[in-house]
Amino acid sequence: MDLPTYKTILLSRRGRLLVVTLNRPEALNAVNLDLHDELPEALAFAATDAGSDVVLLTGAGKAFSAGGDIAHMEHNAANPHLFDHEARQAKRIVFALLDIEKPVVCRMNGHAIGLGASIALLCDVIFAVEGAKIGDPHVGIGLVAGDGGALIWAQRIGLTRAKEYLLGGELLSARRAAEIGLVNHCVPMNDLDATVDAFCDRLLAGATQAIRWTKVLTNIELKRIAATVMEAGIAYESLSVRSADHREGIAALKAKRTPVFTGR
Repeated sequence: MDLPTYKTILLSRRGRLLVVTLNRPEALNAVNLDLHDELPEALAFAATDAGSDVVLLTGAGKAFSAGGDIAHMEHNAANPHLFDHEARQAKRIVFALLDIEKPVVCRMNGHAIGLGASIALLCDVIFAVEGAKIGDPHVGIGLVAGDGGALIWAQRIGLTRAKEYLLGGELLSARRAAEIGLVNHCVPMNDLDATVDAFCDRLLAGATQAIRWTKVLTNIELKRIAATVMEAGIAYESLSVRSADHREGIAALKAKRTPVFTGR
């Protein structure tokens, strides 16, 4: 079966394994408009693909995904009405990952930041490479963590820890993330592929329907929460993208300085 092609995503097969690779390595797989638009389409294909039973999600090059593309975020901050489309796309990404009945394994081959972290954390099992960092620093650029962070962090590590990391915007090492259960495993680079492949092979050798339906059951409550949180999250993030603090956050990020927020 032919695989669809995209500008920013590469699909490939290894037997009954479908590999979905975020493919902007020159930009550390930062999310621009094309990736916002293409990822929900690629995930929708993965969900219905008759040629696969397990999905592996990873990034090309050194990073899993560095979050929002800076130039793209700056353009949205100057034209905030454009963000509303991407907010809807972010919601599609979240629900696409929750709706896939097949197990989705994350090979977190490098940093996963912001929306990149949400994408990784919405996978079922995460293998993070040693030395990588993961975090959701939306607040550091004056944004609400509305595109998945407020949903998935609390489900993985509990409300108190989620608030600490989302409100503080701290990046965690992969080792620390594994210690607190944010990701499943922290693996040395030399062992990453073998470890991921062994787990995928175990799933592929298992009882396909039992595995899928077990995932469906474990996602029922998560989808119920998502149906409430994501609507409010997108609305609040859309408000924050119009704020002076967000424009200051972007300017400070570009200038590599500490932002001076005013609460406006």
